[in-house]
Order: sequence, then structure tokens, then C-alpha cells
Amino acid sequence: MTETFTAIVIDAVDGKPKPEFRELSLSDLPDNDVLVEIAFSTLNYKDGLAVSGKGRIARRMPLVAGIDLAGTVVESRSPLWKAGDKVVVNGFGLSETEWGGYSRFQRLKPEWLMRLPETFSFEQAMAIGTAGYTAALCVNVLEDWGSIKPGEGEVLVTGAAGGVGSVAISLLAARGYKVTASTGRPETHDYLASLGASAFIDRASLSEKGGPLQKERWSGAVDSVGSTTLANVLAQTVYGGGVAACGLAGGADLPATVLPHILRGVALLGVDSVMAPMAKRVRAWQTLSESLDIKHLSALTTVEPMSKLPELADAIVAGQIRGRVVIDVSR
Repeated sequence: MTETFTAIVIDAVDGKPKPEFRELSLSDLPDNDVLVEIAFSTLNYKDGLAVSGKGRIARRMPLVAGIDLAGTVVESRSPLWKAGDKVVVNGFGLSETEWGGYSRFQRLKPEWLMRLPETFSFEQAMAIGTAGYTAALCVNVLEDWGSIKPGEGEVLVTGAAGGVGSVAISLLAARGYKVTASTGRPETHDYLASLGASAFIDRASLSEKGGPLQKERWSGAVDSVGSTTLANVLAQTVYGGGVAACGLAGGADLPATVLPHILRGVALLGVDSVMAPMAKRVRAWQTLSESLDIKHLSALTTVEPMSKLPELADAIVAGQIRGRVVIDVSR
């Protein structure tokens, strides 16, 4: 194994998180039980906040950034894993309180690891990443709620051209739902249509304050925007419908009333990907294995070297990234 390797480390400078490229050795890594050689990581919105320094994601420093990783077990002190096992990790505090995936190697707790599904390569698993896995969690929670039916009604996806939105559209369309995409980028319509979106609305129509109860339209929705957008989506959801909320790209506030919930029985279904129990994770990846079109995945993915992460982080926070970005940690 290489003696040193490059990682993106977030450290405290004058009390504020500051990311930088740093050379590490295996002895620098945490004393966890499973050593993984990382093949790929990925870029999520939360990663963008962490690496750009525009969000206080890292709560314990120093640490290696990157909330996802896929790679091969090199050494294990745990009976759960052995050298040669192919694994994927999403969340579990990586890049927040635990060392993450923007590194060639990482030592991890055995309970964080999930076996790489046979359906996907390392690169494909990171093309999915936390964003795609979160999209699958959202689809599962909507189907469990029961308000969306294949071929009936409309399912709205906000932030449609982003990572969560792109994968959610592909999954929902493959499972027979009629998908409407909300985006502020008209140039992405052809791309979103290729993933399965059948209609489009301008995100501006959802981002301005509306009435507490509006015309019923959506049987269900996947929302990664939050704030006024989520409030309007709830106000437009049909009687008994459900909205899976998983993000805050538009803000963490929710300027809404209880009226959609108490007069229409609309459910606000919170989706957490970071600490989701393993059973939900396995089911989400099963949904991805069953319903995610690999051709769609390729169309929505670019692979970039880790050396470009600072500029990519700024771009994703500014809403300039389409689809998914896989990070090659060896470059």
C-alpha cells in the first residue's frame, strides 16, 4: 500500500472550518476496525457546503470530508468483513463527526458498511451516492403512504435537475408514475424528459408565497428544496396525499399552516438518509437495483478528479451542477 495519499481535510482556523488538500498516511486515520481502499466518492449538496466552507457541516475537526464512499476492504478486525469485500457507505456522520470518503483510504466502523449490490460497479454506486439513495428512500416512503398509484395522478419532483431530483424522476417513471419536474433551468427539459419527466413547471411558480390551501394537483411529491417551495407543494397536494421532504436547498424554514394536514389529510413525510437503519438502506438499494435505468444513470453522471473538488463544490452550492458528479479519489 502507498505510504502517503492525498485527502481533503477540514480543520478549524480561527474557529471556522477550512478545507484543504493534505497528505496523510495510514497512521493518521481513525482507529476503526475496517480499512477500506476507496475507489470513488461523490459530490452531494452537503459536500458542496462542507468543501466550499459555506456551511458548518463538519462538527468535529480535523476530519476528512466526503459523505459517501465505495471501495474494497483491505484489512478487518471485524468478523463481519474480510479483505476483498466490496462495500459502500452512505452517511453515518461521515464528513460531520466522522472521517469520510475524500481520501484514498479510510478506517470505518463495521456497522456502517453495506455490501456493494451486484447490480452496480463502484463508479455506478457513487453515481447514485447519498443523493440517489435518498431519492430511493423518498420513493419507498411515498409508496408506503399509498397516495401515489402507477398511471394515476401526478407526482411532483422539485429541484428536478439536481442529484436527488434526477434519480427520483428516473425511479418514479420506471415504476409507472406520471412525473412532473420543477426546475428553474429550461435548458434541462430535454434531459429531464429523457429520464422520464412528462411535464414541467417553473420553480418560480412555487418559490413565491401562496395561499395556505391551493388547487389540488399532486398525488405525491419528492421535495429537496424546502422553505416556501415545500409550503406551496403541501398546499397543492390532493386529499390524503403525501410529500417526502429530504432537503433544504431553498432554505430550512417552512412558512406553512396546518390546513393541508387537518383539512386534506396531507402527510409531510420526513426522510433522513444519514442515520437511516440498515433495513431501510438495503431496501432503498433494492429499489435502485430494480428500477434505476443504467443508461439514465450514465446520462446524468460525470466523473471528475478530486483535484477539482473546490470549484465543483462552489458550483453545486450555486445550483450549477446537473445530475450527479462522481469523484475519482486517485486523481
